[in-house]
Amino acid sequence: MRFDLAILTPYVGFLAQGALLTLEACVLALAGSLVCGALVAIARTSASPWLRRVAFVYVDLFRNIPFIVQLFFFYYGLPEIGIYLNAFATGVIALSIAGGAFASDVIRSGILAIDSGILEAAEVSGLSKRAIFTRIVMPIALRTSIRPLGSVFVNLVLTSSILSVITLNELTGTAKIVASNTFRPFEVYAALLVLYAAMTYLISLAIGLIHRRLNRDMMEAVR
Repeated sequence: MRFDLAILTPYVGFLAQGALLTLEACVLALAGSLVCGALVAIARTSASPWLRRVAFVYVDLFRNIPFIVQLFFFYYGLPEIGIYLNAFATGVIALSIAGGAFASDVIRSGILAIDSGILEAAEVSGLSKRAIFTRIVMPIALRTSIRPLGSVFVNLVLTSSILSVITLNELTGTAKIVASNTFRPFEVYAALLVLYAAMTYLISLAIGLIHRRLNRDMMEAVR
């Protein structure tokens, strides 16, 4: 068999649409994951035992159930109780909830790593607990957590390939269609390997640049 990537030329635009849909779903899911993760991290560091238990159950549950099972539950299970979502919305919600379980650990670690002296100084200055949390705790926690949160984003991109099983034509879904049309799965999936590797590499590179920029700004602020 002769390896020939030229057969993909007519499908470049189609694959690009799939890649764009993947990135769109993952960016929305990242935002959802950050919201879920922040709320759960707040609950896990709260003084309320009840909130801590609920947050622990959420994290433990969604970290130990295969994502494809979660996805099937949202897409095929919820309609049975009258909740109907299209494939894109289902994918974003499922990724957000699953990603939130991982993001919560990252954000929680960032919260716990904050120097108690900073919090004491804020209290002495007369700031309310709410102001301390929103203006000091969360910004610092998110800034110090940027690199591990980047890993969560990369994982969302990789996990998004499973969304093709609910008929969403993201990158993997479009690749399946191209493979069935061309009868050349080797070239199609070789290209898919390269595309996912390129996407995750670029995301990791961007996260690294943001991390260094934030740290540089922090050091300049300290000086």
